[in-house]
Amino acid sequence: MPLKTLFLNPPSFEKFDGGASSRWPATREIESYWYPVWLTYPAGMLEGSRLVDAPPHHIKWQEVVEILKDYEFLVLFTSTMGWDGDQKMAEVIKQTYPSIKIAFVGPPVTTSPDKALNECPAIDFICRREFDFSVVEYANGKPLNEILGVSYKDKATGKILHNPDRAQVTPEQLDEMPWATEIYHRDLDVTKYSVPFLLHPYVSLYSTRGCPAQCTFCLWPQTLSGHAWRKRSTDDVAAEMKQAKELFPHVKEFFFDDDTFNIQKARTIELCEKLKPLGLTWSCTSRVTTDYDTLKAMKEAGCRLLIVGYESGDPQILKNIKKGATVQRALDFTRDCHKLGLVIHGDFILGLPGETRESIRNTIDFAKQLDCETIQVSIAHAFPGTEFFDYAKENGFITNEAMSDEGGHQMAHIEYPGLPVEYVMEMVHKFYDEYYFRPKAAFRVVWQAIVNRDVPRLYTEAKSFMSLRSKRNKAVRAVKEANAAKAQESVSMNA
Repeated sequence: MPLKTLFLNPPSFEKFDGGASSRWPATREIESYWYPVWLTYPAGMLEGSRLVDAPPHHIKWQEVVEILKDYEFLVLFTSTMGWDGDQKMAEVIKQTYPSIKIAFVGPPVTTSPDKALNECPAIDFICRREFDFSVVEYANGKPLNEILGVSYKDKATGKILHNPDRAQVTPEQLDEMPWATEIYHRDLDVTKYSVPFLLHPYVSLYSTRGCPAQCTFCLWPQTLSGHAWRKRSTDDVAAEMKQAKELFPHVKEFFFDDDTFNIQKARTIELCEKLKPLGLTWSCTSRVTTDYDTLKAMKEAGCRLLIVGYESGDPQILKNIKKGATVQRALDFTRDCHKLGLVIHGDFILGLPGETRESIRNTIDFAKQLDCETIQVSIAHAFPGTEFFDYAKENGFITNEAMSDEGGHQMAHIEYPGLPVEYVMEMVHKFYDEYYFRPKAAFRVVWQAIVNRDVPRLYTEAKSFMSLRSKRNKAVRAVKEANAAKAQESVSMNA
């Protein structure tokens, strides 16, 4: 029998969606949670295991400690934002249960294994990059020194040892892995998961791993999943979807949370042919390079919505971040989607390399021209392990290491000459205001809520959004006042 293993997406800030699948770990404008997809695969390979996703289920650390009394091995998925709290609780867990083994997985320990092991003695080992088979092998009794892709401290010498890297999971292995949706059904309450632009309840999963795109800011391909694009067979994906429909008859929408779901035309069309008979409503991520024929096949197979990373409306910034797309291509793609009746949730980022006041205005105007149904505007974060982080660090643009405030909300931590951080934060608010307070956009949001019979949810989300908007405006004013005070102090000292 393997070690009795608990897989944990840990408790964090209120409304914090971080680790295990969330690409932007943070407290959300409107309470929303993505599924811990990464943890489901090893959880499904170990008999007697359990997956605990604390944030959406509102499980506190005290409850986690109580649950752990029945387990021998803890696998914790940590995030950059949650690292400090996670390591402190690992120490508490180790003190409470001295014999328990603790492994940390996720981007922060992948990029800085020595730092993780030195800062947190409670960690027995960490897994770098894809960790599926590493933790399973350990639970099944394989010695640490024989497991690829792990780092640990030698007990005799105290020296940190890094075993050779593990080869990336192959397409064949992806097909052999347990289905994420089976683990959801076993361990999670899917009604706890909500994303404003997806129908509720929803279920998300992966059909591929990795992303061949070279976007300099993107965390996952550069730290966890890699750039090699590996796809499950379309038969395996369709079989999981058929079963998922039976397991979750109350689910209104399935979401393919792949980094690049439809990047290959032939594969996408082949999969759509197998999804069409199932009569599902589904959505996915998409790049603007997807052509009309592929989008048409997706729509005919039940696709409702696409999450699209436009990032910026400034041509030079798109080049700076190696987006591999142009403003014109984005406009053509969006026109095709709207012609087919596909809904778009557009993602934008302010504060990317080369950002100026003019480029921010270009992006806001560009977004209004695209006229997507919903949008998300993020502040650029340079996560360790990314090309963007190296660029910002080398040029002295990182003003502080903290990417979030005490409540887990994203904060600007990069400042370029002539572009104060408080200005970028203020423009995030202005972006939302200019976009959503247009009569056309406001009417569309309300109408969609009526069509989807989800008016109570819209009311709750609107209240949450307006409340956070007020808090953010206060935060911007506080930053301005603090900077003004510093400037005044500097003048007084020089005088």
